[in-house]
Amino acid sequence: MPTVSVIPFVPQQITVHLGPPNSAAANVTVPFVDYVKNVASSEIYPTWEESALRANILAIVSFALNRVYTEFYRSRGYDFDITNSTAYDQFFVNGRSYFENVARIADELFNDYLRRPGFAEPLAAKFCNGTTATCEGLSQWGSQNLALQGYNSIEILRSYYGNIEVVNNAPIRGITSSYPGYPLRRGISGPSVVVVQSSLNRISQNYPAIPKITPVDGIYGVKTENAVRTFQEIFNLAPDGVVGPATWYALVRYYTAVTSLSELRSEGQKYYAIDWALSNPIRQGDRGIKVEHLQYMLSVLAAYIPQIPAPVVDGIFGSATREAVLAAQGYFGLPQTGIVNFDTWGAIYDQFSGIETTSLRDPEHFPYTSAVISGTLPRARYSRTGTMTQYPGTELRTGNQDPVRQEVIR
Repeated sequence: MPTVSVIPFVPQQITVHLGPPNSAAANVTVPFVDYVKNVASSEIYPTWEESALRANILAIVSFALNRVYTEFYRSRGYDFDITNSTAYDQFFVNGRSYFENVARIADELFNDYLRRPGFAEPLAAKFCNGTTATCEGLSQWGSQNLALQGYNSIEILRSYYGNIEVVNNAPIRGITSSYPGYPLRRGISGPSVVVVQSSLNRISQNYPAIPKITPVDGIYGVKTENAVRTFQEIFNLAPDGVVGPATWYALVRYYTAVTSLSELRSEGQKYYAIDWALSNPIRQGDRGIKVEHLQYMLSVLAAYIPQIPAPVVDGIFGSATREAVLAAQGYFGLPQTGIVNFDTWGAIYDQFSGIETTSLRDPEHFPYTSAVISGTLPRARYSRTGTMTQYPGTELRTGNQDPVRQEVIR
């Protein structure tokens, strides 16, 4: 489901269930970085080439973040974020020690993750050992074989996952629950309402009885209330037209299901389907939905750009919002007027919608990605792999088959 933050956050802590989901096993809550160190020390060998270690650790981080981002277990009523069962998730051994070199790399990469270009959610980067078990995702022993052939981390990852990119230094925060903390009902407006509207519109593609909400404007009106009530009726929730915790997490669960966000071949979570166009300049003293949109975009930018303070998203253009606007104008090299004209709005929106320009492609640790972007290296094998619905360029007919994938020896 599209989260209120748009940009995935790295949790300070993660709660692990020490067994399959439905088992009576205990839960443990550990710092996220320690979770990554633990899983990496349990899943891979410290003697492997560093590029293989980096590739595997990025896959471990991305998979765990996908579980957190989609609230995969919490939306189903569980009180944990992930299990330690390899039948469902990743191997975690409570209380184990870490390999020194693995821990060093984990300290560096725990808030980096993989995603498809244009998608918001961390890639559900599934993997298997490649010997006793094989899967669609990364082969752990296969990654070591590629590393021995001279592949760097990105080349290894693209060999298995296709066209992916790396988000570096994602923001870290303590709260991971997406529920806004209060029921959403008619008369309320803001980013959380956008979440409800855009989620219902996508779910309605699979459940046509749910009426479409147009426009997606962040205002909880009659159309939104009717769509919520129909959703509640379909999924056996109290049909009161109010989005409380039960309805919110049902939306999370079904949105994740219809878009396959927790799968490797995800439809992909795009940025909000909202009318971000500016019709007239806005300034201190103004109120309304466009002020909320501005404040929301500035709050996203503030998570990545320390020079920009995060304003409260309340729809009131006060002094704090003006300070954030002035800071953004200074950052973008625009006249610092405190008035949001079309140039200022465009600069803020461009950075908001393409936030990856400030957080992706670390050339020091992932030179391959930068080289591909600059055109100095050819695209990696399987880099043409795109969305499942992309036309391949030629007609498909009886007798056609895909090229045989050259699997590495496991």
